[in-house]
Amino acid sequence: MITIIDYGAGNLCSVQNTLAALGAKFEVTRSADGVAQADKLILPGVGHFGQMLAALDQLELRESIVARIRAGVPFLGICLGLQALFTASEEAPEQKGLGLFEGRVARFPQHARVPHMGWNEIASARPSRLLQHLDPRPYFYFAHSYYCPVTPATAAVCEYTLPYTAALEQDNVFGVQFHPEKSGPLGLRVVANFLEV
Repeated sequence: MITIIDYGAGNLCSVQNTLAALGAKFEVTRSADGVAQADKLILPGVGHFGQMLAALDQLELRESIVARIRAGVPFLGICLGLQALFTASEEAPEQKGLGLFEGRVARFPQHARVPHMGWNEIASARPSRLLQHLDPRPYFYFAHSYYCPVTPATAAVCEYTLPYTAALEQDNVFGVQFHPEKSGPLGLRVVANFLEV
């Protein structure tokens, strides 16, 4: 069963519609028990880094999410759900991320127009299960003001005033800065690739 984590502000309807369009069975949970029983986890994300992590802590989901990831359960973080995987974010310096990847999420430079919103090209950085069956430079829909650094786990980069992680993949952990649920057929392909992991 695919489990969507509901922390109170995620883009749940679009993600549910995408999974339904692919014929996938899923459930939505706000409980640690629901996370603990998941075969696959999706953490959609919109909003503020600090508020998201505070909500996960309030719902007592942080430890169960990290435990399931470390147990090998496939995990997909979308937009803020990707950013949550890192140690910290400039958006909320006082709030710790999930800490599965070293690095700090940063705000685009002062001269950049934010949020970075709309369709943008990504470039593959290395072979990726999440991006298989796609052209090397596909376009996806973005909406964000903060970006993840390029790391050894980066599977694809996007450039908006500077290069940043557009897709991340390491073992059973996947993340995308773009919104596959708003990216048409290519977004459906990304989610389908995750379901096939």
